Amino acid sequence: MKDSFRHQGKRQQLIKTLEQKGIANQDVLEAMGRVPRHLFMDSGFEDHAYVDKAFPIGADQTISQPYTVARQTELLEIKKGDKVLEIGTGSGYQTSVLLELGTVVYSVERQKELFKKAQLFLPKLGYRAKRLTFGDGYKGMPGFAPFDGIIVTAGAPFVPEPLLAQLAVGGHLVIPVGQKVQIMTVFTRESEKKFVKIEYGEFRFVPLLEDKN
Repeated sequence: MKDSFRHQGKRQQLIKTLEQKGIANQDVLEAMGRVPRHLFMDSGFEDHAYVDKAFPIGADQTISQPYTVARQTELLEIKKGDKVLEIGTGSGYQTSVLLELGTVVYSVERQKELFKKAQLFLPKLGYRAKRLTFGDGYKGMPGFAPFDGIIVTAGAPFVPEPLLAQLAVGGHLVIPVGQKVQIMTVFTRESEKKFVKIEYGEFRFVPLLEDKN
């Protein structure tokens, strides 16, 4: 798998674009500067890999727009060694950014096709999550809670109570909430019973799927 000087140059241009759009966290920018986004996309889209846009990855899902990945990751306010739950593994790109930041990642994917692909692909790039699971993201991973950060990478029509319950005190849940258009929302757990909610504007995501069985 090739990550050429050309790819790296385009990636640095993308990082500059993200800075111009307001991403200020240097750790996040540097982490994204190390992840070869083109390898997470179909080769036919390679020329578009370092454009700030979302692209299809199969199973009616997309690899998120780089700005969205950067913004969500920035809002998590995570540090090295933190335990992070990712809802929606997708291509594994966001997973890789979290791992580049030195966090311990637990990730859930509802689409079997994408789960199997990420499970095989991420180790080939040297990225190893603590646990990748095929399952219902609405339920989180209660057996491994609490988490210092929880990031939801699909649009949720409502905030799942299990995710709030699995957040550590002082931790942040970053979740896009809404139907056709989502509001990026951050819940900070200040105590066992108190959560503070802040909204950060409109974004567009594919829907978060729920297991109806």
